[in-house]
Amino acid sequence: MPVRITSLIRSLRFLAGPALAGLAVAILVLLWLDPSVPGATRTALGDSRESYAGAVKKASPAVVNIYTTQQVQQQSTPRNPFFDRFMEEPRRRRALSSLGSGVITDAQGYVLTSYHVVQEADGILVALQDGREAAARVVGTDPETDLALLQVDMKDLPVMDLSDPGPVGVGDVVLAIGNPLGVGQTVSMGIVSATGRSHLGLATFENFIQTDAAINRGNSGGALINTDGDLIGINTAILSSDGSWQGIGFATPVSIARRVMTDLIKHGRVIRGWLGVTTKDVTPALGQRLGLEDVRGGVITRVMPNSPAARSGLKPGDILVGVKGTPVADGYEAMNRVAGTRPGESIAITIIRLGQKLSLEVTVGTRPRVSP
Repeated sequence: MPVRITSLIRSLRFLAGPALAGLAVAILVLLWLDPSVPGATRTALGDSRESYAGAVKKASPAVVNIYTTQQVQQQSTPRNPFFDRFMEEPRRRRALSSLGSGVITDAQGYVLTSYHVVQEADGILVALQDGREAAARVVGTDPETDLALLQVDMKDLPVMDLSDPGPVGVGDVVLAIGNPLGVGQTVSMGIVSATGRSHLGLATFENFIQTDAAINRGNSGGALINTDGDLIGINTAILSSDGSWQGIGFATPVSIARRVMTDLIKHGRVIRGWLGVTTKDVTPALGQRLGLEDVRGGVITRVMPNSPAARSGLKPGDILVGVKGTPVADGYEAMNRVAGTRPGESIAITIIRLGQKLSLEVTVGTRPRVSP
């Protein structure tokens, strides 16, 4: 009998490992198949099947559809100078309509959108997700960032918070909400493809978030949010060879949109710093010709008379390599740094003149208003 008991114990020990392993696998399968089990997730081959419904529910009520109209003169027949002396050629007025999106940012009815959505519009209609509609007035526009601020007179408005959502990193999951192609409010998903995109020719001041979340015509001015439902950008444009979606879209960061909105409410325009110079980026060939060790900065090609730059002693041919003690990659970055400085503030400008590095103190002026 003792021999049989010992043999049984050995058999149980031998079977215990595989049995426990099988039990563990069964529990994992149960968790995967039954989402009602607390903490259960569905993952396979790295595909997270997490829902973003909570983020969309939080943000989407504050995203609006924008419809604009523009009255244009249309001649019934080609004009003839001879007959014009005797009679006025009859004309008709035709309404052109376009669409876009916007984001309600304040309970007082302020709506951020893209400037090109409302550019030259004679009438603007804002439609909310809850079915309400109202005419909007233009508070102000900023063509240099392609942003505009509207206002509607409505009560109990859903609002999107413009506070800093934290750092945005490449690879972060993002959602674009807007009214693409007039089909109604639509949500698309993607990731942050890049940050700090510039030199695209979309606006004067560019610091875009790039995303592959689908953005089509009508999405402009809509919201780019993170998975917590926080606003991180205003959808602006796509890069495409034929106008169709090709996976490259851009959004203006919320930090820029917040400053533009504040200035438009307070001043009716955006107040930016200004030196009064034009620059040309230092290319490798130009850097070699100038004998530069580092290929960076911007060569000043023009100094405007009576400008802050002229008063500080900056000259054509100077190479701008630093602003406020921080190196700049090119003239474009230098311009952005200066533009972000409030007029009247004195800043240090680092230049290279005839091979020598110099530091000049400049009192920043106010950037003149730029026509669209």
